Amino acid sequence: MGKTFVEKLMGIKAGKEVCASEIVSIQPDYVLSHDNAAAISNTFKKIGVDKVKFPDRVVIILDHEIPAPKESSATNHKEIRNFVKEQGIKNFYDINNGICHQVLVEQGFAMPGKLIVGSDSHTTTYGALGAMSAGIGRSEVAAIWATGELWFQVPETLKIVINGKMPNYITPKDIVLYVIGQIKADGADYQAVEFTGEAVKAMDIGERMVLTNMAAEMGAKNGYVPPDQVTLDYLEGRAKGEFEALYSDEDAVFSRVLEFDISEIPPSVAKPHTVDNYCGIEEVAGTKIDQALIGTCTNGRLSDLEAAARILKGQKVKARTLVIPASWAVYKEAMKQGYLETFIDAGAMVLNPGCGPCLGAHQGVMAPGEVTFSTANRNFKGRMGCREADIYLGSPLAVAASAITGEITHPGRFL
Repeated sequence: MGKTFVEKLMGIKAGKEVCASEIVSIQPDYVLSHDNAAAISNTFKKIGVDKVKFPDRVVIILDHEIPAPKESSATNHKEIRNFVKEQGIKNFYDINNGICHQVLVEQGFAMPGKLIVGSDSHTTTYGALGAMSAGIGRSEVAAIWATGELWFQVPETLKIVINGKMPNYITPKDIVLYVIGQIKADGADYQAVEFTGEAVKAMDIGERMVLTNMAAEMGAKNGYVPPDQVTLDYLEGRAKGEFEALYSDEDAVFSRVLEFDISEIPPSVAKPHTVDNYCGIEEVAGTKIDQALIGTCTNGRLSDLEAAARILKGQKVKARTLVIPASWAVYKEAMKQGYLETFIDAGAMVLNPGCGPCLGAHQGVMAPGEVTFSTANRNFKGRMGCREADIYLGSPLAVAASAITGEITHPGRFL
């Protein structure tokens, strides 16, 4: 009987053959944390261990509240910097780098066949490059810092086949919102999700990252795209060391195989207050918005900014509009390409790379009764700082079009 990708990878790490549902203790290749590293360091110290066992496997990226909007945030950052120094952690990225999920990929940590865990639910993102990557709890990260390993249950694998050619007004964000709407928020609970099909193969790395990032919103333990030449080209000169690509066998056993044709799906929207509250954009067209948010770890890459700039060029926004490149590398390239100037001329505000308004920390917190149309990955109550506000989710094209009209609008109107 064949093995799935995740069964193969966890078997290699465990040093034996494993099957879905088996419990194994293994050493991750990298463990990520961000601003919550201060809380993790406090738990680590309570364990009674003086030194992180494998400091070279620890990656800490400050991104959630940057620059510090209040004293408690600044104190938190100070504690992290002191911990990094005392532990000799080399893979530390301070506030001038960007959102952790973008920076970790840009810096070459995400590679095929690697096992990466992190104290953030959207650690699933790195599966876009053929890694097995999963979000874990803070206490689990502290345990890995102390011992170098952690136990896992090998997940079953849900295979999602996406075929069809995307119309010019459809993006990977529309696709994944559509899929989540069909299988619901618990449709892949504690499963590995393998994304494949002709539509996925046609995507670049940034587009694939949208799928694996949002895998968390269908309950998945990890998302995975089989690596190919697109993956290898991206990693050339970037990968931090050697790697081996792993693939599911043809006769592997999947929990389910679901097929979708995206040739005729409409632009997708997730209505308040859950990501699986799906509808086509025409169902909510005309809904007044107060704020538009373009960016975040889901849709803050260069291709996303290019798409938004294509819509906004020569236009003026009616809703207050925030644009957040996912990293400073993306910011610089967007500046070279003229996208930032397009945003500013349209009346949008370009913010520094970071999480900020996505989690309701600062730089775009909502007021009671307000509505935001966002390219982020979550729209739960209180997600952007106010439980009495509404968040709709959509693609960069749809959000940019809606920013111009001040109401939810089909992007095809401006293409």
